[in-house]
Amino acid sequence: MKGLVRLLAVLTIAIGCLGLPLKVMASPMPLTYLNSFSSATLQSSSVLLAEAPKVNPADAKLATEYGDKEKIDLNNTHIRYFRNYPGFYPTLASIIVQNAPYKVIEDVLNIPGLSERQKERLKVQIDDEVFTVTEPEPVYNAGDDRYNPGVY
Repeated sequence: MKGLVRLLAVLTIAIGCLGLPLKVMASPMPLTYLNSFSSATLQSSSVLLAEAPKVNPADAKLATEYGDKEKIDLNNTHIRYFRNYPGFYPTLASIIVQNAPYKVIEDVLNIPGLSERQKERLKVQIDDEVFTVTEPEPVYNAGDDRYNPGVY
C-alpha cells in the first residue's frame, strides 16, 4: 500500500513538472452547493475560461535592442561576451560590470580609476556603436549572474 501511495505521489509530481499550459476555469459556486453536498443539481452559470501565455522576462528583454547579437548592453550583458573585443576581458569587462548600472553609454567613460588606454578602448567601441544601455533586469543581474550564470 505504501508503495502504491509513493508511486502515485511520484507520478503526480512528475506530471506537474511537465510544464503543461495552465488553464483557469472560474465559475460562481451556488449557495445551495455550500449548504448541502447531497444536492444533485447545481445552478447553471456562465463559465469563464482563460489561458494566459507564459511570459519569460529574459525573452521579453531579448525582443528589445538588447537582443541584437552585435551589441553589448552595459547593464545586462554577461561578462563573457566582452571576450569578443580585444583588451576588454577580463579586467576592463569586470570594471564595467561592477560599476553598472549606466543611464547613458557615455557614463562608462566616467568610471573612476580607468587608465587612458582603457578609456581609448571604450571610446572606440562607443564610436563603433557596439554598446547599448537598457534598463537593468533582475533576470540577468540577480546574484552574480553576470559573472557566473552556471553555464559550463
